Amino acid sequence: MKAMYSFIAALLLTCLMVNGPVEAQGEAAVPFLMISPNSRASGMGEIGTGIADDAAAIHWNPAGLAFQTGQEISITHTNWLPEFGMSDLFYDYLNYRNHIESLNGTVSAAITYLNLGEHTRTSSIGPDPIGTFRSYEFAVTAGYATQLNSNLGLGVNLRVIHSALSPIGTEQEEGSGVGTTVAGDIGVLYKTSLFDMPLTLGANLQNLGPKITYIDADQADPIPTNIRAGFGLKLVDTETNELTLGADFSRILVRRYERDPDTEEIPQPDPFYKAIFTAWGDGGLEKVIMSGGLEYWYADFIALRAGYFHEHEDHGNRKFLTFGAGIRYDIYGFDFSYIATIEENHPLSDTLRFTLLLLW
Repeated sequence: MKAMYSFIAALLLTCLMVNGPVEAQGEAAVPFLMISPNSRASGMGEIGTGIADDAAAIHWNPAGLAFQTGQEISITHTNWLPEFGMSDLFYDYLNYRNHIESLNGTVSAAITYLNLGEHTRTSSIGPDPIGTFRSYEFAVTAGYATQLNSNLGLGVNLRVIHSALSPIGTEQEEGSGVGTTVAGDIGVLYKTSLFDMPLTLGANLQNLGPKITYIDADQADPIPTNIRAGFGLKLVDTETNELTLGADFSRILVRRYERDPDTEEIPQPDPFYKAIFTAWGDGGLEKVIMSGGLEYWYADFIALRAGYFHEHEDHGNRKFLTFGAGIRYDIYGFDFSYIATIEENHPLSDTLRFTLLLLW
């Protein structure tokens, strides 16, 4: 018997679902790690590296947690790729942070889950179904952040990643489409000012870790190591009105090689500690994804957000507008975001995210 939706089919399906650097789709496994996880950042064009002032900073830039006090918990849900009309295709994100004085910093945790739906199994004898299986991926992250001084924060994360694309391989494969690996992040955030306006500058090196193995070690795939840099500039800051401008720049740091014309062999991708340097020789700055957005708050009660996401024509060509809104009352909060793609019938069109949160 074999899986009609085998490891390869499930992997291709996963690659279509990433809402991050498109190079991760063809060059790295577990691209779900690049999905923008929370509604607030998603409403501003998917930015957060330089702002990073809520619990979702564990994804965007863990160093931002160093300047946060109290506790926060939030959960985000989205029906992924609504254009496909698949009700069992969804993405969930749960995170928590807690400032602990005795540790001189903030601890945080997050769970990311992508459900890829149910698939049908067939045998090599005929097309009749003989069973079903489910595909999913998840990651569990723990982090710590502290202030090095009053203006500079440092944050680190450790992540366990599990990908269950298919419980069995094809008839030619002895393994399965299930793999587990680990990764880490390191981020910095610096607070300063520009023309008397508060300015934050951030950078985050994400998903530093070994390849993930599905069938065998010779076919191991790199995970989407990524570098992010961004800023947040508070243009207006009065008792009742706040307006923040932000931008992010990100690039995938994965290095694969073409088939050798003499030996017909495909060289192994570079390990992550080498790829963070060699990846720049493949596409250079053209692979940098740019996004920016605005957030307006009235009386710390209601927020309006808008943003734009841009990817180079030769490396994915995704361009879309984002919109969002939020509300805060006492310890409760609610955010949502919406994607309006420029390209017609794009799988991301009309994507909605909803986030509920508690702050105390």
